[in-house]
Amino acid sequence: MTRPDGRGPRDRPPERRRGPFAALSGAVRTMRAKARQEPNPHPWGKPAQLFLLVFVTVDLIGTGLLMTPVTTNDLHGLGFVDALFTATSALSVCGLTVLTLGEELNIVGQLIVLFLMQVGGIGIMTLASLLGVAVIHKFGLRMQLAVRAELPTVAAGDVSGVVSRVAKICLIVEGLVFLCITPRLWLGYDMSLGEAAYSGLFHSVSAFTNAGLALYSDSFMRFSGDPFILVPCAVAIILGAFGFPVLVEIRRRLRTPRRWSLHTKLTLTTTVVLYAAGIVLVTAMEWSNPATLGAMPWYARFTDGFFHGVVPRSGGFNSLATGEMRDSTLLLTIMLMFVGGGSGGTAGGIKVATLAVIVLVILAEVRGHSTVHVFDRQLPNEVIRQALSLIFLSATVIAVCTIILLEGTRFHLLPVLFEVVSAFGVVGMSTGITADLPGWGQCMLTLLMVAGRIGPITFVTALAFRDRRRRYSLAESRPIIG
Repeated sequence: MTRPDGRGPRDRPPERRRGPFAALSGAVRTMRAKARQEPNPHPWGKPAQLFLLVFVTVDLIGTGLLMTPVTTNDLHGLGFVDALFTATSALSVCGLTVLTLGEELNIVGQLIVLFLMQVGGIGIMTLASLLGVAVIHKFGLRMQLAVRAELPTVAAGDVSGVVSRVAKICLIVEGLVFLCITPRLWLGYDMSLGEAAYSGLFHSVSAFTNAGLALYSDSFMRFSGDPFILVPCAVAIILGAFGFPVLVEIRRRLRTPRRWSLHTKLTLTTTVVLYAAGIVLVTAMEWSNPATLGAMPWYARFTDGFFHGVVPRSGGFNSLATGEMRDSTLLLTIMLMFVGGGSGGTAGGIKVATLAVIVLVILAEVRGHSTVHVFDRQLPNEVIRQALSLIFLSATVIAVCTIILLEGTRFHLLPVLFEVVSAFGVVGMSTGITADLPGWGQCMLTLLMVAGRIGPITFVTALAFRDRRRRYSLAESRPIIG
């Protein structure tokens, strides 16, 4: 049979042929063609590569500036290793140092370090929040709407809005700390008003960004027992370690804690427990140590015990001689440094939410539960796998670097492990061996600071973007555990 236009049935276009599978096959061909033509909107490697590129570029610029003659008192500039170590420590808001900033750097060099700390603090909080946005937009519309309803701060897609909110929080907290400690420095430590204002500005930025860099060779030991200096700085360290999403959500939903997101609840609960445990245990273990708390009045012991229970979470300052602490206190400090603070903040470590997930998994396994529940929510398996992977890789990096430094130096296990964890957790506390390490050892700590700052954020983001649903399952088989 011939149509009026002269074409037969077989001359119809393919998309109009009749048949039970014609429409389905056409749709499949269309989807495959679009998949070949359109790039992946969320390539997992690009956020990590971009952050690393920006970080290294700013770090090298800071290193070059610190090597110029105008930055040091002797007008010779810093050597490459010292400049690289100092710039990386400031930009990664770590706090380890191989020199005394207030003695070897002049006002120009100190302002460069101050600028790097501020850029590092704001940039890290912004980047972590924006990567959270990228991970959320990877999922489907239903998941995006659920996250927007539960955690609107992270789900917001306005990049400029996120940056402005982070900068506003930084300036407000740093300004309040500056107003608290500057009068005390002026009236109580024989400083002129200008010197007190500059010292207050530098250390308020260093405290909130969790950098822990001080202008003095003894860090904060000259302020030992002084609550007017130590308490405001400790509060700034705590706020910086909470993270931007938590701070903004608490401000918005202060009167309705039941509506807080799971992330905020986990972060606050775990943080409070760790801070309380750190303060109590450090104070108790060092109470009778004559080289630390033992020689102080009782009220000063509580003040310094509180301060040293806070700073291992990523603060970096020390008002006591860390190298004179008991081995048990050093081991406890190492554990606190490894955990760090909250996600989306200036603290390092594996983050408190990661620790909370692992503890919840263990509790569920002990109770015989097949799923993990907390605060009326169920944790997805992807989060559990990411937490386990992050902890294992972080512990492996720390172990390998510790072994290398032990083999190449004359120092013992505990001080070396302390330095390695402090660098990887971007904490900045030290037992005093940083400046005595060989050049290659200081370069290794520099790489650890970069890895500890960039690694956990980009690694977890990479895992989220690489998540693929397996289309088949194999037969189960159980190895012997334990």
